[in-house]
Amino acid sequence: MPYAYVVAQVDVKDAAAYEEYRAQVPATIAKYGGEYLARGGKVETLEGEPPLGRVVILRFASVEQAKAWYHSPDYAGPLAIRHRAAVSRSMLVEGVE
Repeated sequence: MPYAYVVAQVDVKDAAAYEEYRAQVPATIAKYGGEYLARGGKVETLEGEPPLGRVVILRFASVEQAKAWYHSPDYAGPLAIRHRAAVSRSMLVEGVE
């Protein structure tokens, strides 16, 4: 079964609220077997438009695990904070076997 990747671009509008999100979300990711591969590091645009701001990449064991995390009650609270604190784009990408 291939890994699944959640890729998010995040343009933070309220830094204090976003820090609250950042403090809460790692435990929810770990609970569903996910891990950070990138979390707001330097980004260099190679083609097209640059990302919104921060780029975050998560890896889960499967698409089902990634969806279980994203739609979980555990993540609902932090997600609501992120929606108030930032403009973002998120996508789920299935890896190769």
